[in-house]
Amino acid sequence: MGTGEKRLSYEFRWAREEDWSPAMRMIWRTFLKFEGNDYTREGIRNFFKFITDEDLLEAFRRGEYLMLVALDGNRIIGAGSVRDRNHLSLLFVDEEYHRQGVGREIMTKLCYYLKVQAGERYMTLKAAPYAVNFYKKIGFIAVRPEEEYSGIRVTPMEKVF
Repeated sequence: MGTGEKRLSYEFRWAREEDWSPAMRMIWRTFLKFEGNDYTREGIRNFFKFITDEDLLEAFRRGEYLMLVALDGNRIIGAGSVRDRNHLSLLFVDEEYHRQGVGREIMTKLCYYLKVQAGERYMTLKAAPYAVNFYKKIGFIAVRPEEEYSGIRVTPMEKVF
């Protein structure tokens, strides 16, 4: 079976409360492996504080922090989240599932939701150095040069629908 066929067997759905902890563990592992080297110690600490913040979890519970997850069976293999109406907050795919279309599919579904159901005209994001080329491939453009704040390096990007 080719990777394209396998991708079709993954489930993509809105996250449930029981998905939160496994999704955040996958995000943390993936962050350390692929992005941690591009961040200062302060940046790594700040990222960890962000994904373990009780206020973020409470916003998720209230429906103010949307998260879409990708599953292979019961295993969360990808997650993408939106805050502030149309800003991509997190997008991570487990290392074993890179380059299989999981991240692209999460983004396709999030953009579709924002455009069709939420009535948004664009999505913004702040891309980590590792992800800039991925976002360019799926139609995002850099709107400002790379910035650094609190030890975190990002390139502000957006996509108009």
